Amino acid sequence: MPRRAFALATLSALTTAGCGAGAGTAEVGRPGTTAGGRAGSRAGGAGTAGAEGATGAPGARALTEMRGEWMATVENRDWPSRPGLTAAAQRAELLVHLDRAVRNRLNTVILQVRPTADALWPSPYEPWSQFLTGTQGRDPGWDPLGTAVREAHARGLQLHAWFNPYRIANHTDPGRLIAGHPARVHPDWAVPYGGKLYYNPGLPAVRAFVRRAILDAVARYPVDAVHFDDYFYPYPEDGEDFADDDAYERHRGDFTSRADWRRDNIDRLVREMAAGIKRVRPGTRFGISPFGVWRNATTDPLGSDTDAGAQTYDDLYADTRRWVREHWIDYVAPQLYWEIGASGADYATLLDWWARVAEGTGTRLYIGEALYRAGAAGADGRPAAWQDPAELSRHLTLAARRPQVEGHVFFAAQDVAADPVGAMRRVVEDHYTRAASPPR
Repeated sequence: MPRRAFALATLSALTTAGCGAGAGTAEVGRPGTTAGGRAGSRAGGAGTAGAEGATGAPGARALTEMRGEWMATVENRDWPSRPGLTAAAQRAELLVHLDRAVRNRLNTVILQVRPTADALWPSPYEPWSQFLTGTQGRDPGWDPLGTAVREAHARGLQLHAWFNPYRIANHTDPGRLIAGHPARVHPDWAVPYGGKLYYNPGLPAVRAFVRRAILDAVARYPVDAVHFDDYFYPYPEDGEDFADDDAYERHRGDFTSRADWRRDNIDRLVREMAAGIKRVRPGTRFGISPFGVWRNATTDPLGSDTDAGAQTYDDLYADTRRWVREHWIDYVAPQLYWEIGASGADYATLLDWWARVAEGTGTRLYIGEALYRAGAAGADGRPAAWQDPAELSRHLTLAARRPQVEGHVFFAAQDVAADPVGAMRRVVEDHYTRAASPPR
């Protein structure tokens, strides 16, 4: 698909040469469009280090660490299994996921509750999600977010509410949206791009609306965190321009660079959202899981020693490094969806880069892990490393040597359930022999 059609696209491109990402397989965040892969960066040494500690020392990890999973609802990626199930069946499926998280000694579920400018709670701003009933705006007969918060807390799990800020629909036809949808009431807010419909981040009215829609959920429910994935401005499509000329002319202020103006629009969203969360429900945290490459070092000496096809700073206009360094967000969970030794984007290289970025900032660092890539060699363009059930366990072994890393989040819930090659089972056996509390 949270967190990942694009993830798979960049994954396949970058995986061939060693790159990929996403917090919703193609939905929770997909990676860039072109492969990196000209020079391996520290691949050999990192791979060796990971192999040496593959089994880890049971119980050696701290008893306070993030152990999370994403649960994508867009296109019914993880839950519900299909639209149109009864309320009782949807609830039962949700509880199975929560119970499985407990059995695997996870402590946090990041549930996608606003996948496409819609809601998994009775929002006064946006319609009920079509991924519940099959029809946008139709009441599912229960409150999924409220139930998820209550049932997660009853099991000792944290519930992070995951919102996609700007995606309106996975098509470009406003006429297919429910009558009264904000994108139909305000057609000037919407921009078709890459086969999808997006709110225009350059409009102050859009930013204010997105904030109101999200903070409604924060006000209603004691969610432990608000979570954004890697979708800000959309990933670039060859031959297409994001049509924001009018917004740029009207709202650019003193900016002479459209790229700088776009980054400022996203910076404003992040700062204003952080302030709104603190105002509405003090103690609720704000976390973001960006694509794993801020910038390549060949573009910027502050960047990572990678050759990734997408760079969040340049392509999504998201200055993720700044958000961490200036502590605008409470935690960052970069999607490091590559294997140890990948030639275009080595997991170990990026792990070290993010550890240096987060050090001393007060922003907690968790690592997004590509459980969904574990499977047969060659499937979906996966490198052979992902056939090895120990690959992910080696990731955790490497991370355990970096004190800045305070845990991991796995994409995604359905992959935790299926675990085709036993990669998640291996992680639990090697690293999660005892329960752990999430950082607070």
